Amino acid sequence: MKFKKVTHVIFDMDGLILDTETLYTVAINTICNQYGKEYLFHHKLDIMGTSQQYAADYIVKTLELPISSQEYIDQLQEQYKKLMNNPGLMPGAERLIKHLHKHNIPIAVATSSGLDSVAIKTKNHQNLFALFGHLVSGSSDPEVKDSKPAPDIFLVCASRFPKCPDPSSCLVFEDAPNGVQAAVSAGMQVVMVPDPRIPDDKKEQATQVLHSLEEFKPEDFGLPPFPKCDKEESG
Repeated sequence: MKFKKVTHVIFDMDGLILDTETLYTVAINTICNQYGKEYLFHHKLDIMGTSQQYAADYIVKTLELPISSQEYIDQLQEQYKKLMNNPGLMPGAERLIKHLHKHNIPIAVATSSGLDSVAIKTKNHQNLFALFGHLVSGSSDPEVKDSKPAPDIFLVCASRFPKCPDPSSCLVFEDAPNGVQAAVSAGMQVVMVPDPRIPDDKKEQATQVLHSLEEFKPEDFGLPPFPKCDKEESG
């Protein structure tokens, strides 16, 4: 075993379970382009994993949009309804979630998305998301005072597991540097599956960095290993 044994697992959602990050960029640029502005990857890097309100304030201010943050959020919700109603799953996500659930490992979701957008994005993946014990929305939950990179969302999520595990017993899966920092600040190990464009220095805090969830070996963290025939059968 390479890392500390864990008993509970917390998943980020966007870009980690659901293949939504490209759709986010399309949605945001649809709004920004109306005003002659462009949302670029360095902007995305600053707000990945943060709350809806933080991201809205950042984009409106940084790109100098002639609208309020609330008007931006309202427009974004309309784009979500058009673009986000059936996102695909990230490679390896379904296999890992089902494997952990099958072995009775407590699993949960900690997403910065608001519950309204969660409903849109997950409506065609209800069976998969039903396997999670609970979901914490950083943009909607009153107990989450500060968004990622603050640790609040992960600490709240851990506290809602039935046996309220110590944070050090929780493993987080994240794709965003802000999420990684939040998990580390919460005292948790974190496996990062980053966008390949993310600079190396933004990955340094992660316990482990993978190209895909397909590479994850549960036994490295004291979790039940995948069956030896599992990969061949799923392929």
